[in-house]
Amino acid sequence: MQQVILVNEQDEPIGVMEKMEAHEKAVLHRAFSVFIFNKNRLMLLQQRALSKYHSPGLWTNACCSHPHPGEETKAAAERRMNEELGFVTSIEKAFDFTYKASFDNGLTEYEFDHVFVGTYDGEMNLNKEEVSDITFKTMTEIQSDLETIPHHYTEWFKIAFPLLAKWMQKDKFAHASA
Repeated sequence: MQQVILVNEQDEPIGVMEKMEAHEKAVLHRAFSVFIFNKNRLMLLQQRALSKYHSPGLWTNACCSHPHPGEETKAAAERRMNEELGFVTSIEKAFDFTYKASFDNGLTEYEFDHVFVGTYDGEMNLNKEEVSDITFKTMTEIQSDLETIPHHYTEWFKIAFPLLAKWMQKDKFAHASA
């Protein structure tokens, strides 16, 4: 039974709770999202497995999840990259944001989300229980998709993507990954 770290609005830990219970009760908890680009500045997108308990089959960022109690958030992001995509690469903290999204199955994601960014061009070994497919797209292609077919993307991705685009415009990552 996976537990999540409950936090206040400043991301200070205030307890732990079983993951599904936190999503059923819409309790704020710590999460992370990883965005990976290749050397051509294309973003890696994953299509969530159809067996996922929410947002099955939707497209989203490289990976996302929750750190375990006592686990450092960046280490958790690296762990999850390996578990879902079969690789680990260097990532840097970009920014964080809080979001709340309700789903048709009665669950609510209420998360303080730490966003990490990295680059990778090697082999991947996809965990088919987590990921049904991957693709690479330009930021422009993704923006167009979000305007024309937003229902193909996860709720948190629709919130995080414009924040990432803004961060990339002003941060060194945009230049370093060129």
